[in-house]
Amino acid sequence: MKFLLGLGKVLTALFWGVVLANLLEPFAQPFAMLLNFAGAALVMIHVLELLVFNDRLSGHAQPGLARVQILLFGIFHLQALTPEQPVSEVAVPLEVEHA
Repeated sequence: MKFLLGLGKVLTALFWGVVLANLLEPFAQPFAMLLNFAGAALVMIHVLELLVFNDRLSGHAQPGLARVQILLFGIFHLQALTPEQPVSEVAVPLEVEHA
């Protein structure tokens, strides 16, 4: 599973590189317009993911970094996150006195 998530992140990073290259030096039409549309649609999807999973991120050790990675990689980063238990829910063993 980690391999597939890593591969998804690499492919997403390559996609963002192509979108950035298209912004700096536009490709031939209609590819430039389609690529800009795809990049804008993916940004909107990732922002929606941020809104939906905001509660899950607030308990994370570094929520700001996690939010930036979700904007870049989307669901590939969300699947890699492990849910962390809040301090109040950590089980503490009770000591029992034997009579």
